[in-house]
Amino acid sequence: MSESPSELPESISESTNGPDSGTEDALSGFSELDLALIDALQAAPRAPWTRIGQALGVNATTAARRFERLRAEGLAWVTAYDAAKTATVAYVEVRCRPRAFDRVSAAVRALPWVFSVDETAGDFDLFLSVAAPDLPSLGRAVHRGIGGLRGVRSTRTRLGITLYGEGRDWRMRAMNPAERAGLGGAPTARPRTYSTHLHERPSPQDQALLSALGADGRLGYGELGALTGMSEHTARRRLQRMIRDGDITLRCDLAHPMAGLSTMVVYRTSVPHALLEQTGNALARLEQVRMCVSVSGPYNLLVLVWLHGLGAVDPFEALLAERFPALEVRDRTVALHSPKRMSWLLDEHGRATGRVPLGLPEH
Repeated sequence: MSESPSELPESISESTNGPDSGTEDALSGFSELDLALIDALQAAPRAPWTRIGQALGVNATTAARRFERLRAEGLAWVTAYDAAKTATVAYVEVRCRPRAFDRVSAAVRALPWVFSVDETAGDFDLFLSVAAPDLPSLGRAVHRGIGGLRGVRSTRTRLGITLYGEGRDWRMRAMNPAERAGLGGAPTARPRTYSTHLHERPSPQDQALLSALGADGRLGYGELGALTGMSEHTARRRLQRMIRDGDITLRCDLAHPMAGLSTMVVYRTSVPHALLEQTGNALARLEQVRMCVSVSGPYNLLVLVWLHGLGAVDPFEALLAERFPALEVRDRTVALHSPKRMSWLLDEHGRATGRVPLGLPEH
């Protein structure tokens, strides 16, 4: 029986087998080891602590203890959610009436089917990521649930079509190649097509596992069994099947502004259709790109990036022009604050402060 992610062998001592800390940057909140630990968990979110520690040159207890501190302070967390193929997803631009912005932002954050919220500076005020079981329910959710909020002036919806890369695929890149090799390397992001209707709802047992892992993606199988009313064996078997079949997405997130990634930019771009897949796949592999997805509307490729300040915008766009001459940037929108990401509520520094469990609007 393999080691459960949150369990540690009794033989592991409290002392470290290697460096326990790098020099912590007071402005970032992370040490070099913290960032390497996050990188390792991004590559292998549920790997046993013995394997994580071995890759980083520390023992399992040290790795577990450091991550628990990061998690307790809202600096990093492992979460889980439905795979892209199981949901209909759209990206909604919201314009607010004067003096209604704070009220509208708070209202959409509370909606369980609005899984991410970004407050922006541009020709719209809020950039929302929305999930639904099918197209009709998506339309109702956007037009009634969001458009009907007091203070909303207008909405514009882009339907997600093919996801070339997302937060699950993004890496901190704080580990060296030898350390990463110890985790088997990071898999290449693969295109995933969103659904237009929910073919079959997950079973109650699978939904219970998703809910528990959404709050803590590293729960051990015994803990999962206790929380969901299953045996440890059943929880293990069902989760391993969900991972194998691609029915669940696991990822490690972090308070990115405190790691020096202070600027998020949303790009609406256009590329000739014949080059769409090639361009989307290549963009998703850039270290700055957090998300790349083809969408409906006149601008067919939506790209979200994390950068080290506004000074990095021009160099990044120069890189785009050099590598993707057929790509045309139609609009750039800078995020002022991201109060919600994949159902987690974030403070002004990007730290997790709570969670609104993901729930789809009714058919």
